Amino acid sequence: MTYTLPIAPRLRNLPNYPFAVLGQRIQQLRAEGKSIIRLDMGSPDLPPSSAVIEALAESASRPDTHGYSGYTGTPEFRKAVANYYQKRFGVTVDPNTEVLPLIGSKEGIVNMMMAAVGPGDVVLVPSLAYPAYAMGAKLAEAEVVEMPTRHENKYLPVFEDISLEDRTRARMLWLNYPNNPTGAFCTREFYGEAVEFCRQHDIMLCSDNPYLEVVFDGRSHAPSALEAPNAKDVTVEFISMSKSHNMAGWRLGAAVGNKEAIASLLVVKSNLDSGHFKAIYDAGVVALETTPQGWIDSRNARYAGRRDRIIEVLPQIGLAIDEPPEGSLYVWARVQDGDDINYTDRALNETGVSITPGSIYGNDGHGYVRISLGISEAELEDALQRLIKWWNS
Repeated sequence: MTYTLPIAPRLRNLPNYPFAVLGQRIQQLRAEGKSIIRLDMGSPDLPPSSAVIEALAESASRPDTHGYSGYTGTPEFRKAVANYYQKRFGVTVDPNTEVLPLIGSKEGIVNMMMAAVGPGDVVLVPSLAYPAYAMGAKLAEAEVVEMPTRHENKYLPVFEDISLEDRTRARMLWLNYPNNPTGAFCTREFYGEAVEFCRQHDIMLCSDNPYLEVVFDGRSHAPSALEAPNAKDVTVEFISMSKSHNMAGWRLGAAVGNKEAIASLLVVKSNLDSGHFKAIYDAGVVALETTPQGWIDSRNARYAGRRDRIIEVLPQIGLAIDEPPEGSLYVWARVQDGDDINYTDRALNETGVSITPGSIYGNDGHGYVRISLGISEAELEDALQRLIKWWNS
């Protein structure tokens, strides 16, 4: 007898996560003995500061740090996040009601959808965006409406172009700057416009800001949406220490902002997880409170050097750039013949270099690719030489 196990209807409309599919393909190629260099993943190749690693080891060696840490994390970590916002942005948040630790920001992004939207609601998502925004909305059975974000408008959505019907039905609007995948920036003034638009239409503004410390060309950091006047009326910002402090595998982040939204997110999370290992929180405190600007600047200078090397080589590998990235961990490049899927498939199969097709980020990504800076200079050069030889053969 053949048994058919049940699958929830909500999953029938949820495609496989793009990077999971790509990861399976790469695993298959490696099993076949092929050498693969990954320029698709935004995973830092460098470690966090030594003080962070030492803090983890010291905390883990204590006998009193191995129990449950609580659904809201530790008071020390929440306070460290609040202090970080005060020092970095001049923004005051209550560590007890306006800060909630996350297991990385991705779970917070999806769980925020589960807490705030459902069938009949509209979630406004940039037409170039981290796939989790649309995937989370679909998992919550809400409708996704794309906001065009194109190069000619500096990859910023135009709020006036959102239809009256979509404004009326919208319950959530997502922004992400420095932007993944384009590396574009926005200003504090733009955040002010976004906050006012959301206040006028009773929309929750969700700012995904994991790259705020990954900036180039003399910048010290990116702005926060919570710097805008009246931001906490409607705004929740998601930060992650994955990119800011080279702690991607540590899975530590936070949601910061409107206390009602934070409380609703906590209801979902407290039913799904039990928080982090306390030593992770202790290390996070050290990262937020002691990481010097010099460490961040030095790290970003290495990324900038990789960025510049990739841009130099683009004409030799069939790619072009509209604008150098101002931040984030990527170069967003245009495929000269316009077919990003064919380009990335051939590059992977014929050279062993994995690059992300732009179309997985939304409709406006067709014809572009995303190249990660999170790879050593030696591996990057190997990948570029493979691509040069391939393209010119």
